[in-house]
Amino acid sequence: MAFTTPVATAPAAPATIHWIREPEDLDRWLAGGEGEFLALDTEFERVNTFFPIPGLVQLGLGGEYCLVDPGVAEQSGEFRRILADADSPKLLYAMSEDLELFRHWLRLEPAGVVDLQIGAALAGAGFSMGYARLVETLFGETLDKSATRSDWVSRPLSAAQERYALDDIRFLAPMYDWVVANLRERNLEQALYDESARFAAELSGQDDPQNHYLKLRGGWTLTPQQQAVLQKLVCWREEESRHRDRPRGRVVADPLLIAIAERLPDSLRALSNIQGLPQPVTRRYGDKILQLIAEGREADATDLPLIAAPLTREEQAFYKQLKRLIVKAAEAADVPVELLAPRKRLEAVVHQRDLSAGLFTSGWRSQIIAPVREQLEELLTS
Repeated sequence: MAFTTPVATAPAAPATIHWIREPEDLDRWLAGGEGEFLALDTEFERVNTFFPIPGLVQLGLGGEYCLVDPGVAEQSGEFRRILADADSPKLLYAMSEDLELFRHWLRLEPAGVVDLQIGAALAGAGFSMGYARLVETLFGETLDKSATRSDWVSRPLSAAQERYALDDIRFLAPMYDWVVANLRERNLEQALYDESARFAAELSGQDDPQNHYLKLRGGWTLTPQQQAVLQKLVCWREEESRHRDRPRGRVVADPLLIAIAERLPDSLRALSNIQGLPQPVTRRYGDKILQLIAEGREADATDLPLIAAPLTREEQAFYKQLKRLIVKAAEAADVPVELLAPRKRLEAVVHQRDLSAGLFTSGWRSQIIAPVREQLEELLTS
C-alpha cells in the first residue's frame, strides 16, 4: 500500500501534560472510561539487569492522556484489573517489551491487548514498521525522538521527555480507527485481535525456563541426551539470572552452555578446560554445573522436544517452492509475507509436511492462502 499524503487527522497535542500522582485518582480516572479502548505504553531501563526497571506508564482514554509513575500504577487496583481483563481492550504498538515488563513487574499476564504494529502490517503499511514512521505516514507529523534513550527512572523528567512520552500514546486511538477501517473492508478485522492474542500467548510461553533451551539454535547438533543436559543447564541459568537480576550472558553465555552439554565434563578440572569458560564461573558454579550434567545424563530424553535443525539442501529447495506460493497469496492480499508465514512457521510445515504445523489451516492465515491452498497441498503430498 503506497501513501502519498497523510490519510488521517492528527490528534491535537494537549497544552499541558497531565500527571496522576495518587493510586486512588488513577482508579477514578480509569473507571470513568469504562468501555473505552485504553491507549497504553511504558518507558523502562534495561542495561545491566535481567528484569526491565519500570520508569513511566503512559495512558490515553477518551481523548485524554496522562503520565503515571510506576509506584502509583502498581498500587492502582483498577489499573491491575484492566490489564488482566480480556474484555477491556488495550491499544499498544510493538508490545512485546511492554508485556514482558508487566509480567515481571506486576506479576500479571496482560489480556485483551491489541498490537497496532501487527494491525498496520495487516493493513498493508509494511512489516514491522516503526511507530514514528507510521505516525508520519498516516498523520504527516514528525515526532521528536531525541529522548528515546534518556533516563526514564530518575525524576524529574524533562519537558522533552514528557512530550516524547505523551506522543507515544497520542496517536494510538486514531491509528486504531484507520487500521480497523482498512481491515474491515477486507474481512480481516478479527485477524488483528486473533494475531495479537496469539502473539501475547507466545511471548508468555517463551518465559518458561523449561523451554528456553529451544532458543539456542546452535545446540541442534547435540544428541537428545546432550540436549537433556542443555535443558537443565539453561533452566538453571534462567533461574540464576532472575535471582541475581543479571543478563543471561553475565552468568554463562549461550555458546558456553552448548559447549558444556557437548563435552559433558565429569570433574572441575575437565570443566575448567572448556575453552572460553571464565574461571570465576567454574569457581562459583562448578559443583552445580557438574550436578546438572549428571542429572541430565540420567534423564529420560525419549519425549524431549529437540532444537529444530536447519533445513537440509533438499528441504531448502522444498521450502523455496512453498514460499513462492505463500508470497503469491500474501501479495494478492497486500499482507507482508513475514507476518503471514514467518520462517520458523514455514520450516515447521516443511519438517512435518502439514500446513496445520504452521497454523495455515484455520483463522486469518487460512483465508489468505485459500487461493493457493490446493497447490500447497499438492506440493506437500507429492
